[in-house]
Amino acid sequence: MNAVIPIHSNAAGCAEPTVRTERGQREVFCGLTGIIWLHRKIQDAFFLVVGSRTCAHLIQSAAGVMIFAEPRFGTAIIDERDLAGLADCNDELDKVVDKLLSRRPDIRTLFLVGSCPSEVIKLDLSRAAERLSRVHTPRVRVLNYSGSGIETTFTQGEDACLQALVPVLPTLDANADKRLLVVGTLADVVEDQMRRLLADMGITQLDFFPPRNSTDLPAIGPNTRFLLAQPFLADTTLALEARGAQRLTAPFPLGAEGTTLWLQAAASEWGVSQAQFEAVTHAPHQRAEAALARQKVHLAGKKIFFFPDSQLEIPLARFLSRELGMQLAEIGTPYLHRKLMSEELALLPPGSQITEGQHVENQLDRCHAAAPDLVVCGLGLANPLEAQGLTTKWAIELVFTPIQGYEQAADLAELFSRPLRRRIKLAA
Repeated sequence: MNAVIPIHSNAAGCAEPTVRTERGQREVFCGLTGIIWLHRKIQDAFFLVVGSRTCAHLIQSAAGVMIFAEPRFGTAIIDERDLAGLADCNDELDKVVDKLLSRRPDIRTLFLVGSCPSEVIKLDLSRAAERLSRVHTPRVRVLNYSGSGIETTFTQGEDACLQALVPVLPTLDANADKRLLVVGTLADVVEDQMRRLLADMGITQLDFFPPRNSTDLPAIGPNTRFLLAQPFLADTTLALEARGAQRLTAPFPLGAEGTTLWLQAAASEWGVSQAQFEAVTHAPHQRAEAALARQKVHLAGKKIFFFPDSQLEIPLARFLSRELGMQLAEIGTPYLHRKLMSEELALLPPGSQITEGQHVENQLDRCHAAAPDLVVCGLGLANPLEAQGLTTKWAIELVFTPIQGYEQAADLAELFSRPLRRRIKLAA
């Protein structure tokens, strides 16, 4: 049977770790990157970046989508005429939107996505969204959010997008039954697995946010309980709580242990008996543990170093340490939200070194001194570190890949074992 793992145990973890805070040069990806997984999830939405040709090249190369594939994203280019004030940016944007919506009648929600260039020239996309919504409602809803990389890390693009959607969510009737809302973009296959497990426990009043179609927005209110499926949704959490929804505290559903504790939080809130919980989760938990055992052979005892990038670092460190036996040299994270991470922090090994923020030169020095077996970092650091003899894993791949839940636990572990196996083969 699945053992219930205590979360708040000072003996088992570091509930109050010592955190180093750094400020200096950072190496992070752009928040526009979130469009890559959001446009796949919300199938009737379109993401129009208001930015430069550099923004367009970034999205196109990151997505790997051909022009003729009709993707659900694009870029309204801010060019020299706009910057010089020779053209009215709002008039030009209206023309682009009108042309887009006439060509793509399938669009039901249009996101105007701010970028570094649009913010530098102070283009007010919130007013533009209101103006365009009045023109195109009820066929199309127009919203806006910022994907600028000036003061953010790349996963905050999703946080900003979902935060922009919260005000337009319908209101759940005060007399309605309690509903569970799973918050954070999940691959459809993972969503289906989670829905099936929760339904087998009797939790059928269930919604996922974002939904697969923007016209199917979930209703929320005081009877809404929500679980975060992604750890980087701090602003979305605040927006949902302002609407009366209540967050269920739990570790994130990474690995067999994390998934069990995540599901247990919902089961406890709904009064699911321990016997029923065990009956539903026992088989997938056992499959996950068996699959992880095969990966543990390659990872146990290996030292890992995290550069701050995705905000997934702390849950990943917990998973790798507790379920795969890896040693944690340093856990760097762009932002440490103690409220969202309290259950994860309690499960880290005593003495874990956490760094919030980044001074990249100092962290590189510590990385070389630690001589880790594997380094998790952004694309900008990976190639130089590989050239210096270190083995790396791209942090962004951990967001692009389905990694949540029991059935994906071994796939998640393999993302870390694969570079180590590759290094061994190259050295042979």
